[in-house]
Amino acid sequence: MSALSPKKNLITIIGPTAIGKTSLGIEIASHFKCDIISADSRQFFKEMTIGTAVPSKEELKAAKHHFIQNKSIFEEYTVGDFEREVINKLDELFAANDYAVMAGGSGLYIDAVLKGFDDFPDIDISVREQLIAKYEEFGIQYLQQELERLDPIHYENVAKENPQRLMRALEVCIGSGRPYSSFLNIKKNSRNFTSIVIGLEADREIMYNRINQRVDIMIESGLEEEARELYPNKKLNALQTVGYRELFNYFDGEFSRDFAIEEIKKNTRRFAKRQMTWFKRNEAAKWFNFTTPPDEIINYIETQTHANI
Repeated sequence: MSALSPKKNLITIIGPTAIGKTSLGIEIASHFKCDIISADSRQFFKEMTIGTAVPSKEELKAAKHHFIQNKSIFEEYTVGDFEREVINKLDELFAANDYAVMAGGSGLYIDAVLKGFDDFPDIDISVREQLIAKYEEFGIQYLQQELERLDPIHYENVAKENPQRLMRALEVCIGSGRPYSSFLNIKKNSRNFTSIVIGLEADREIMYNRINQRVDIMIESGLEEEARELYPNKKLNALQTVGYRELFNYFDGEFSRDFAIEEIKKNTRRFAKRQMTWFKRNEAAKWFNFTTPPDEIINYIETQTHANI
């Protein structure tokens, strides 16, 4: 890129679930006449729609989205795969436009795009196989206890209810003999775009009420039926997630229906709290209340893009 070329700008919208990232992303994309990259690791899968709050048909028509329901739950798809595919897509988008939007709630995936993926050592596959066997025998508590013992620093930040994330961290700890956290933030890849990060937030009570309402809407929209169709595949990694796991417990007779719904709400609220803890570490983010008019946020973005020329 020559010195006279205009800067390429990736406008990234972060925040907890149900805060309004999708609608703001569409407003911003419409203003800059650009596409949207989805950075929600649950929305990649075409078999999951209601429980992952995939944008509606109207929203998808309002702005072109990428990485929405483009994979199958039967495919292995990692954050490293996502980083490579998004960077390639951004190169394509920036060839025609100075702007692109990325919106989503998956902090690890967003960081991989913005900062580059951390350089982890190759680990013998037998380590993962042993961890899977331990998980199947002793449950997620075993993974949690082992990670807390081997890497208390990463244990504080990891999604503790996600066995895939726990096993990934543990295999690095065991296979390398070093804490997973010791490999983080060491090697970063250079990026040929400027990153402008917009955070949406709300008072906790308001945020939790929005989550509760969203879960009720999901149930009314057929989440239970969607989960029943996916139930035969309940052990797949993609389905080890809030909204489906609790209903699987209901189908197994472990929960009542009402209790399962309350558990979805509770676990989603916990997830939102972890999201905010992760995102608040981003010192470059400019935070706005979720009720802020989009025009005000767009004005801020334009001041930043002009400053970057």
